[in-house]
Amino acid sequence: MTKQSTPPISVLVLTLNEEANLPRCLESLRWCDDIVVLDSGSSDRTVEIAREHGARVVTRPFDNWASHQNWALESIEYRHLWLYYSDADEVMPPELRDELIQVATASSQPHAAYRVRYKNFFLGRWIRHCGIYPTWVLRFYKPEQVRYERLVNPTAKVDGSIGLLQEHFLHYSFNKGLQAWFDKHNKYSTAEAIETIRDLREGAIDWAGLVDFSNPARRRLALKHMSFRLPFRPLLRFLYMYVLKLGFLDGGPGFHYCMMLSIYEYMIVLKVRELRRRERGESI
Repeated sequence: MTKQSTPPISVLVLTLNEEANLPRCLESLRWCDDIVVLDSGSSDRTVEIAREHGARVVTRPFDNWASHQNWALESIEYRHLWLYYSDADEVMPPELRDELIQVATASSQPHAAYRVRYKNFFLGRWIRHCGIYPTWVLRFYKPEQVRYERLVNPTAKVDGSIGLLQEHFLHYSFNKGLQAWFDKHNKYSTAEAIETIRDLREGAIDWAGLVDFSNPARRRLALKHMSFRLPFRPLLRFLYMYVLKLGFLDGGPGFHYCMMLSIYEYMIVLKVRELRRRERGESI
């Protein structure tokens, strides 16, 4: 694709020590003339790699996911009307690129944002079952019409209608190794424990959202809020993913993946108990 035919799409990539993932991510985005890397203080070659690939680098200390992503939408000036958001451990296939271009260059546009599915890879295999596919995430939108909520795994509020794209991006969330995955989910579980306590105090189950199959994000959040109130969450999540959602069809990688996410649930449960004991002035 030549410079003259570059589509009117900007790309935002959030990074922190992503030298292992960033080159492949940026290679898949070479068609874009406005790539912005928002870095949170990397100590490896992340920033250098970003600049080598022609990306603009903006730095900001990370506080939490919602405020970090909202800052990126409010404070960074993008060259184009449409913005695609990517994590550094993701790759955009040509088929998805072409679909984004088709949307961005259409003469009329009914939606303010679009959700995209992804294929998650673990131990060399696409984890197709386990209840994680298809997961629809908001990745392509007009920045001024989107804002995020929640400390971790943020949910997007869109001022306008939302469409669905047909193609996928590829997610390699284990490229930095299992230690990095567990380190990240240790941090995530702390934020999820805080959100759990907040929801139990203030929130109510969105019963209508549980059966709103037309809005996958709302249904996903409603299921999460309901899970906060269930006993034996770690065991139930494993059985849900591995048995009910046919995780066993993904072989060994599927089993290990389901076990790891049930461990993640257990970390959240324990941290909720820890926070409550601290609130009561009890020892841990």
